[in-house]
Amino acid sequence: MPTYTLEFEKPILELETKIQELKQFAQVEQVDFSAEIARLEKKVARLQEEIFSSLTAWQRTQIARHPNRPYTLDYIRLVLTDFLELHGDRAFSDDRAIVGGFARLDGMPLVVIGHQKGRDTKEKLARNFAMANPEGYRKALRLMKLAEKFGKPVLTLVDTPGAYPGIGAEERGQAEAIARNLREMSELKVPIVVAITGEGGSGGALGIAVGDTVLMLEYAIYSVISPEGCASILWRDPAKAPEAAAAMGITAQNLRRLGVIDDIVPEPVGGAHRNHQEMASTLKGVLEKAFDQLRQLTLDELLELRYQKFRRMGVFEEG
Repeated sequence: MPTYTLEFEKPILELETKIQELKQFAQVEQVDFSAEIARLEKKVARLQEEIFSSLTAWQRTQIARHPNRPYTLDYIRLVLTDFLELHGDRAFSDDRAIVGGFARLDGMPLVVIGHQKGRDTKEKLARNFAMANPEGYRKALRLMKLAEKFGKPVLTLVDTPGAYPGIGAEERGQAEAIARNLREMSELKVPIVVAITGEGGSGGALGIAVGDTVLMLEYAIYSVISPEGCASILWRDPAKAPEAAAAMGITAQNLRRLGVIDDIVPEPVGGAHRNHQEMASTLKGVLEKAFDQLRQLTLDELLELRYQKFRRMGVFEEG
């Protein structure tokens, strides 16, 4: 995995590099640097706490987009077992921006669906940067209907800049495909748990994000438009993205306060990209708890609570 460092992470990386060099030198030269190493490690811990306790919305956006963050297939490998991927929407093609299939969570069978970004240029192009076409959302719906048919719960993992806005996507009914998913997911007769793991961008995210429990990783973002897009509309200047991010309320903390999400999943110190295994272990525990709670409900209770959950969002007045 390529090394990529955000600007505000650089002081931490410099100290960690120095610690690693001291450890290697001590091993080669048989010199005891344990006291110095311990002092630097404490300094790193203090610096991490200082930096990550006061992140701006724009810095959180940068972490959510970090190219080393775990993606859907990483979580499937680390959290689930017996994954059997299913392909195609049975109408046009197989959209590789969305992956899905049957799997098990600690022995419990379920259907998992998620956006998949690429690691290198070739994979990014093949996955269309996790921006799904209509056939991706139709594939997702096909898998959800299979889950309903066999009485299996659904897990969706959201990480996309947004649905693909190309001419072909519009010609094949992008808006209709997403709208249909919203309607069908609202009535799906099995439990649905949604986890926003990175970027939750606009309708592209919503197309697989209607759920009984909506979780969000600590440094993920969820918004109707990207900060750059918002800045371009309001100020005609994408460079004002940091100001837009602050105004939009796109962070997990804001969205939980507003009732858009149900819970925040803590990330490892420094973000999920620093420790995939720890992040996966934490997410697995939260998912197991969420599904256990939903399985206690009758079907009528499940659907009524899902309906009320989304009815409560937002504020409006009737005149």
